[in-house]
Amino acid sequence: MAASDWWSATETGITMSIRATPGAKQSAVMEVGPDHVRIRLAARAVEGQANAALVAFVAKLCGVRKSAVTIRRGETSRIKLVAVDGIDAPPPTLT
Repeated sequence: MAASDWWSATETGITMSIRATPGAKQSAVMEVGPDHVRIRLAARAVEGQANAALVAFVAKLCGVRKSAVTIRRGETSRIKLVAVDGIDAPPPTLT
């Protein structure tokens, strides 16, 4: 599978561009677009709660531990670059 504009392969895994929307009733993938994946989060954007919820949600989607998921860029922004170690492609639910 070739990488698209919203994800790319790295030496240790992949990176994904994610647009996070906090404050939803439940966490869910909203849309896989050409530039990023839209994910709504049940947590609020207060004191890192939404970032922690995003890491946990992405880890669950990808079937990896939370320690394998890091926010590389955009901790205070809606658009984030998230790294997932230990996988070579996004999970089928995102393709």
